[in-house]
Amino acid sequence: MKLDIAVLSGDGIGPEVTAQAIKALEAVAHNFDHSFIFKEGLVGAIAIDKTGTPLPDKTLELCVNTDAVLFGAIGAPKYDNDPSAPVRPEQGLLKLRKELGLYANIRPVKAYDTLIDKSPLKREIIEGTDISIYRELTGGIYFGKKEISKDGNVASDLCEYSKEEIERITHLAFKAAQKRRKKLTLVDKANVLESSRLWRKVVTQIATEYSDVSLDFLFVDKAAMQMILNPSQFDVVLTENMFGDIISDEASVIGGSIGLLASASIGDTCCMFEPIHGSFPQATGKGIANPIAAILSAAMLLEHFNLMGEANAIRDAVEKALELNLTTPDLNTSNPLTTEKVGDFIADYILNPEDSNINFENIHVGQSTII
Repeated sequence: MKLDIAVLSGDGIGPEVTAQAIKALEAVAHNFDHSFIFKEGLVGAIAIDKTGTPLPDKTLELCVNTDAVLFGAIGAPKYDNDPSAPVRPEQGLLKLRKELGLYANIRPVKAYDTLIDKSPLKREIIEGTDISIYRELTGGIYFGKKEISKDGNVASDLCEYSKEEIERITHLAFKAAQKRRKKLTLVDKANVLESSRLWRKVVTQIATEYSDVSLDFLFVDKAAMQMILNPSQFDVVLTENMFGDIISDEASVIGGSIGLLASASIGDTCCMFEPIHGSFPQATGKGIANPIAAILSAAMLLEHFNLMGEANAIRDAVEKALELNLTTPDLNTSNPLTTEKVGDFIADYILNPEDSNINFENIHVGQSTII
């Protein structure tokens, strides 16, 4: 298969972790006889600095005319610390999602057996956790009308959803549940919000088309509590934009590091894959950023194109790296590897899965067998 992939590395640690995802994809291409063509584009703070806008027209055109987008991270302290800045990196990401029609964000959350003791939660609470969060991505309060009074003392943000916006992601979530453990939980605030009541009405109607999937409901505050008290109860979680943003970030603590969480953003014709962590500017250039979320995002990219064996090759390599504790300082404080060396091992393992012991030695002496 030939895929043209737009690479939007962005800011901070984005370029470092994205480089490791590309390394893994190149190893897959070599082993499975594919052709992946990577084309760079600017986005975020670096794009503002160079062009004056967080999403240049050239970048958007690139994304529209490629098969998939591999995204890094956006954000820089000079914008993060200035809430009055008229142009912000995040505006580029929101516009990109809207222009590409990326209405469904999918975030897997898994408790890896080898990392359970690194989680701040107790083993008996998180063991067996395997969740897929479906977050609506182009509607709700993030995209609603925003107003502030002339005196600056009153502000409002409109949360608005249409039936059609809810339907399209709900079908995706139910189909995912059919392939998993056949349970879907809608997270809303239907006791207070009219938009949530519409969500509950539409999802309940659609549930009749998926009789093999059980449906339950949780208010978002209760869901946030249960995500910590009993996360293994969840299978597929469906929710609106802001609730999904909060719930999925909360769920990141389950695995012990936000550097493990990948995501896919899917539309009818476009798709984008990215780690959920931010730009982490304090770590930029230090080689301490965990690249695994970016690498697992590459696996989700392959899976989207039904390259299941290829996606599993990446996941197997990640599992081996975690098993051997070949990780960055967030997960290995005693003898950590650099961002690049973690990427080297994972790519090596994809190429030579039977030679993990050789790979292990190579990585620790600073060598690589990458072709």
